[in-house]
Amino acid sequence: MAQRGTGMAADIAEQPEVYATLLEPAHAGAIAQVAKVIAERRPQHVVFTARGTSDHAALYAAYLTEIRLGLPAGLASPSAITVFGARPDLSHALVIGVSQSGGSPDLAEVLRVARESGALTLAVTNNPESVLAQTAELSVDVAAGHERAVAATKTYTAELMALLMLIEGVRAGDGVLPADEHAALAKLPELATRTLADTTASELAARYRFAARMVTTGRGYAYPSAREAALKLMETSYLPALAFSGADLLHGPLAMTDPDVPVLAMVGAGLGGQAMREVLARLDERRADVVAVGPEAVPGAKALLNVPAVDERYAPLLEILPLQQLALSLALARGEDPDAPRGLKKVTATL
Repeated sequence: MAQRGTGMAADIAEQPEVYATLLEPAHAGAIAQVAKVIAERRPQHVVFTARGTSDHAALYAAYLTEIRLGLPAGLASPSAITVFGARPDLSHALVIGVSQSGGSPDLAEVLRVARESGALTLAVTNNPESVLAQTAELSVDVAAGHERAVAATKTYTAELMALLMLIEGVRAGDGVLPADEHAALAKLPELATRTLADTTASELAARYRFAARMVTTGRGYAYPSAREAALKLMETSYLPALAFSGADLLHGPLAMTDPDVPVLAMVGAGLGGQAMREVLARLDERRADVVAVGPEAVPGAKALLNVPAVDERYAPLLEILPLQQLALSLALARGEDPDAPRGLKKVTATL
């Protein structure tokens, strides 16, 4: 019988290799072809549909879409179509379904209805033979390979990488990443390896073994990282974890923070990280136990999960890595099996 956590640990360790794989000519070329079609079709807005971990990858892509492409973007609620029978006019939209398995019927139904209404549809999935990929007009394989643990790790970051390459390819117009962009992305495998070699996250697990709840927070591109970190903590350690954007945290939830509520704060090197400085100052006033995730120590944080300084578009591919390690180590410290959380399956079929 395999030791607890070995599957999740192996999945986490493979992420630098997954980044490198997506940059190989075959995979990068396939993404570029899809990006070129999108650029030629010139959608007026972008709608994402996803569930669970993939929902956080879709949120990251929504930020990229609005900031880098200047197109309105949002996340659809599948139930509007599958439960309430809505048929929105998506004739000028690009509708993107993001799913590791591609097996959820509700996401496939959203893409089917969108395609019928005239939308350009795209599936981003780790299973190119899935029903989602078959339903969409276009598809992107995130090429993460088999994931051992139920809790998604490498498939999440593979989605982030693929969506980043896709959107930057659309921005380029011909689908091909500019040389400087490709060179910057080519550094990610080594930076990810360096990030994973740091043992701080595992050491923090003992500190938070008996925590009753946690808060995660970030702004901009880092907000999806905060949400994904909270989900990983909940599904592996069964620890209630609440995720807030830094701005929303100040609008009420700040009142619940105190020295007994650990806060994981994404504080990167870009504009989003700068916007978090006010949030950390307010948390410091409440003597909150703050762990910063970023390239340098910041006032108000008691500890640092160090992540190399990169363009803030790339930071989510690195800052989530120590948070995955924390979730893994914390689950083991609490006597749980992060490879097989109770009540969960790898493919969740929602209608």
